[in-house]
Amino acid sequence: MGKIIMVGAMKGGVGKSVTVFNLAYSLRKYGKKVLAVDFDPQANLTTCFGEEDADVTIGDLLLAAIEDEEFPEQDTYIRERKGVYFIPSSIGLSAAEAKLRLEMGSEKMLAAVLKPLKNDYDYILIDTCPSLGVLNINAMAAADEVIITVNPQLLAMMGLRDFLKTVKKIKSRLNGKLEIAGILLTMCDARTILCKTITEQVAETFQGQIRIFGSKIPNTVKVGESVYYSEPLIEYAPESKVCRAYEQLAEEVIAYES
Repeated sequence: MGKIIMVGAMKGGVGKSVTVFNLAYSLRKYGKKVLAVDFDPQANLTTCFGEEDADVTIGDLLLAAIEDEEFPEQDTYIRERKGVYFIPSSIGLSAAEAKLRLEMGSEKMLAAVLKPLKNDYDYILIDTCPSLGVLNINAMAAADEVIITVNPQLLAMMGLRDFLKTVKKIKSRLNGKLEIAGILLTMCDARTILCKTITEQVAETFQGQIRIFGSKIPNTVKVGESVYYSEPLIEYAPESKVCRAYEQLAEEVIAYES
């Protein structure tokens, strides 16, 4: 049975979508079958894959789950690009989100969507929006693990504790199997004093309590360029430090399972 991993954060602009995109391709490099799910109405992950105007998106699947309708055929909503599978999103997910707020048992709708797919993949990666609303609660209720992305900036650190509290509540109230896979530091510029200070602060605060990934994702223009061309780093800049960092992250994720 596959593992569902949510990638989340309290703050936008910390590299969640890019992390899901490149982690998916890095896991594929190591022989894993991966499904990436864009669970954000902004559809940034869908943009990374170069998808436009998908006929069926994750929002449509949520609405079907809410209405107890049959899901469409998988080939109508699961896309494939260069060996990685993904379910696209669109602004229409906002309509499903609004309906979820009025629905009884709404926390489990994404879990219902992903349950039939779990045995088909080694990893299902969920990209989420930067909030703690009903969509993220759904993602946590469906996931086995959470990777928390943190930009080494003060405001990102301030939201980390609130995010951790929410994970704890979801685990105790909705999803007893939910665990924190680790904290991933993204957009790191090791040359700055602030980056070094906050990295040390994260280590001192959480070492021994929460895993901190040894992989630290550097801040580089290669990431933005690869997204512009809808190419994973493993193809766009395979020799770059940031590509190697994502490969090391994949190695850590795989090793964590063994």
